Amino acid sequence: MRKHELVEQVADRAEISREQATRAVDAVIEAVEMTLRGGGELTVSGFGRFSVSERGAREGINPRTGERMRIPAVRIPRFSPGAALKRAVRGS
Repeated sequence: MRKHELVEQVADRAEISREQATRAVDAVIEAVEMTLRGGGELTVSGFGRFSVSERGAREGINPRTGERMRIPAVRIPRFSPGAALKRAVRGS
């Protein structure tokens, strides 16, 4: 599913205009981004938890040249699905 398809489903299910649905979807995405950018976590009960994880610096090998290289530490987003979402995907 792409963003425009999500907007259409939100508009249909919430019985709002496509423009209102676009603003709502954009606002949710922005809220998640801002929370994670600040290092926080966001939990939607039953759906899941968005958080930030640290991946430490490490040694790597360039596959083209075989040369060893240093890969810097980075922060990455994580998502852990909630119990209700897991049940829904399993079909239980």
